Amino acid sequence: MDNTKPGMYKLQATLMLIAMIAVFSLVFRAYGHLRSASATRLPAQSASASVTSFAAQQRDDRETARFLAARVERDPQDMIADNMLAGLYLQKVRETGSLDYLVRAERLVHTSLASVPAVENLSGLALLTRTQFMAHQWTAARDNARRMTMLDAGKSEPYGMLGDAQMELGNYDKAEAAFQTMTSLGGGIGTETRLGGYALINGAPRTARKHYSHAVSYALDMPIPPRETIAWCQWRMGETEFLVGHYADAENDYRDALSSFPNYYLVLASLGRVRAARGDLSDAIRDYEQAVSIIPYPTFVGALGDLYQLTGRPQDAAAQYALVSQISRLSKLNGELYNRQYALFYADHDLKPQEAYAEASREYAVRRDIYGADAVAWTALKAGKLAVARVRIKEALRLGTQDAMLFYHAGMISRASGDTAGAKAFLARALALNPQFDPLQSRRARQALAGLSAKA
Repeated sequence: MDNTKPGMYKLQATLMLIAMIAVFSLVFRAYGHLRSASATRLPAQSASASVTSFAAQQRDDRETARFLAARVERDPQDMIADNMLAGLYLQKVRETGSLDYLVRAERLVHTSLASVPAVENLSGLALLTRTQFMAHQWTAARDNARRMTMLDAGKSEPYGMLGDAQMELGNYDKAEAAFQTMTSLGGGIGTETRLGGYALINGAPRTARKHYSHAVSYALDMPIPPRETIAWCQWRMGETEFLVGHYADAENDYRDALSSFPNYYLVLASLGRVRAARGDLSDAIRDYEQAVSIIPYPTFVGALGDLYQLTGRPQDAAAQYALVSQISRLSKLNGELYNRQYALFYADHDLKPQEAYAEASREYAVRRDIYGADAVAWTALKAGKLAVARVRIKEALRLGTQDAMLFYHAGMISRASGDTAGAKAFLARALALNPQFDPLQSRRARQALAGLSAKA
């Protein structure tokens, strides 16, 4: 390589930084104040105008990606183009769920950091951390986020990424400390979404909703409101409502999200779930079918199979259940990203109990969050390891998370343990909080509770 190239890249990086500061000062200038929390929607437009605006934004993104890809093809060591294109690809992962974009982004980030080391390429290091997080490489993401807090001292986002990784690893006290530092360094969309997630897992859905609403307000104040970010926050607002059984409010939030970002796969699946909870199984099936056509996410595929089963379509249900297993074998990355989903699917459907337990336990050895503990507990119950199930379900409940599925699992484990009073309390709590938390499992919860009451 040309000996002058590192110096040239330093100059380019400096120029890029100046340009980024100029852009970010424009984009984030609205962060100095907070609009009313009631401002949680994009400005009203006709349906045709909204679709046209969305299509124009998508077209601009494609043109930008083509331009940057051409630069990378001419000079694979163009650190600036590598980073910018990787950032676009990571955004596409958020928008579509496609792992192909994640693989592309990872390749570009490694090329960027090979050209210019992290100490002079902080954007490359940040992108690497985001890539690792999306690939569920939690420990690596945590370590690189921690490194960023030292290399980019005084900036808030590295602490946000550090907190994200600590949350996934189950280090909740450390996550809280990271988010507190992030908050002290400045508010904004990223801060509010992190605080919302932390509040939700700690049993405060109302507080979580307020944070997501504030995040939307920040986003709406930007010169060009980021549609996907707004839709994601609106989706999370809907999730807080669904968790406490407020189905109409949840559906309204999901519809707002689809207005902000049409065909958002996460929202389509949640809309299907809430429609099923409200008894509209035909529309729920259509929503899940649309979500699965965009990305065959194992959870979505399994849920669609359940709805087919409930509506008298056993052959279609069996095809979806078989697809869940097929997805896991498509690639090593699929297996790593979706192993918890596979384990829970198998446990829910009384399939492969030992394999499900082994899968959940293997992940929990590293990722010790409460939902990992729940996955081990539920699969352990189905695998006949009741002592393990009792220990892990206590760990899953330790934060006071308001989730009917957790209470349902606790109730079924208590029933298997002969703790009738505990089983009835947990099952009743699950159904009181969210009566239709899952099309199949909520029915089983009611049946189990009725059986226990009949014996009393």
